[in-house]
Amino acid sequence: MNAAPALLAYAAVVGVAAPRLMTHSAWPYRAPALGAAVWLALMVSFTLTVALAATQLAAPTEHLHAGLLGLLHACGLGAEAAGPDPTTADRLAVAMPLAVVTAVVGAFLFHLARTGLIRARHRDRLDKVGVRCDRLHVTVLPHATPGAYCLPGFRSRIVVSDAAVRLLTEEQLDAVLAHERAHVAGRHHLLLAAADGFATVFPRLPLARLGREQTAVLLEMIADDGALRRHPREVLATAMYEMAAGRAPEGAFTVGGSTALLRMKRILGPHRAPHPALRGSMASAAVAVPLLPLLVACPPGL
Repeated sequence: MNAAPALLAYAAVVGVAAPRLMTHSAWPYRAPALGAAVWLALMVSFTLTVALAATQLAAPTEHLHAGLLGLLHACGLGAEAAGPDPTTADRLAVAMPLAVVTAVVGAFLFHLARTGLIRARHRDRLDKVGVRCDRLHVTVLPHATPGAYCLPGFRSRIVVSDAAVRLLTEEQLDAVLAHERAHVAGRHHLLLAAADGFATVFPRLPLARLGREQTAVLLEMIADDGALRRHPREVLATAMYEMAAGRAPEGAFTVGGSTALLRMKRILGPHRAPHPALRGSMASAAVAVPLLPLLVACPPGL
């Protein structure tokens, strides 16, 4: 049985319907770490679905098991059970899914390397114009606008403008720095690079566009929650208000920016955690969704 129609239907659900359902749901903002995990799981699931559908379209008469055996044979494995030499369709059935996966992984590595180079050049400029503050473990940058941002990754750096140091109270500044340290410790740049890579390969897909936007928002909320573990909500919110106009260079995370108003409303509004049943079901979905394409392509018992 050819599974291509079922896989394409599943891809439509994951790529179009699921992201719209996610953006109309309130629970991701209540549990941003879980929400980001579900977005990543949807991207992985869509990539695997397209790869498996490509295999089925290239070799419509072959079962997935046969395709996997053909892949092993093409790689020189299982020689003792070698079958006939692979046909053009067999080669396409191997090359097309590999091309899909390679494109997504390659785009992820490209964005990771690109932003890494941008951050490295920015660190070099900071070494020339910034002043290292050992007490705060940050680089203080002369600037008239209050702002703070971090450069994650190799040789991570947290940067604060001297205007922010003068304007904020000590507790507010500590909350801002806790937010930036949460970005660095959580390696949020990796997840953002994954979303960027997926959007590069599938630029018109709702999952790519909405997933990239929502992942960036959720990562900021995750960092907010990290700061709120040690600081009162009012302290972080007022610090964000003072620094809302701050902007960060490319490849950096900032406590202010375009999402500041949305996040301030979340911080100061009623705090309602998702129901444990909903949290459990979404956690299960984040684990199961990447595996569903294999069940669609190769149902049990076939």
